[in-house]
Amino acid sequence: MIGSVLVTGSNRGIGFELINKFLCRSQPPEKIFATCRNPEGPRSEELRILASKHTNIVLLPLDASNIESVKKAAVEVEKYLNGSGLNLLINNAGVISREKLEKVDADEMIDTFKTNVVGPLQVSQVFYPLLKKSAEENAEKPLGCMKAALVNVSSMLGSIERTPLTFQPENQVISYRVSKAALNMLTRLQAESYKKDGILCTALHPGWVKTELGTERAPLTTHESATGIMDVLGSLSEKQNGLLVSWEGNVIPW
Repeated sequence: MIGSVLVTGSNRGIGFELINKFLCRSQPPEKIFATCRNPEGPRSEELRILASKHTNIVLLPLDASNIESVKKAAVEVEKYLNGSGLNLLINNAGVISREKLEKVDADEMIDTFKTNVVGPLQVSQVFYPLLKKSAEENAEKPLGCMKAALVNVSSMLGSIERTPLTFQPENQVISYRVSKAALNMLTRLQAESYKKDGILCTALHPGWVKTELGTERAPLTTHESATGIMDVLGSLSEKQNGLLVSWEGNVIPW
């Protein structure tokens, strides 16, 4: 049983579907922290409706690229946990830009990195003490989501080895690819640093999904992706620590 989980970017797409999947578990988490930049905005209406029906959902504003926003969210999460640690942190929030190599500029690269790399870094740093506390509380359990886990939603498009297979001249998404490669490295470094504390760290490829980022061309629905992700979360162990894993549970080379 996962006692508590926090998901960033949970008002739409894969993040929203993951909140639904956690609710549908036979033993749902006692606290589901559903965070996004503006929980009161028009794009969060479905999430607000869902939260009104489930007392274990806590809606919180969290802009991963704004350190003060992250810190404020952590203070609120700590209050709700009432002395307990946080079992699972899913860094799901991300952005994409579709400029080609000859068009991408410095501002776009910086903006993408700020959300896709610096954001997960800051969220993980700030929530690290709560993850460590959960690992201490569940010291007898093996490395995994029931103990303490940090999952960074990445992409196979960040795999350097797979680039010849995934590169599309008409859809290069340069800043996105480079940021996800950096996120994969961040995950590996977190795995090396946090293993001593009993915290599992894994990068997760959710597949090509029909979302704002993935577009309607994508073959997977959010339901299909999130269903696979939930199975993967339940099976994560020391074997996947520091690796890039697909929604189907397969290890993807860096």
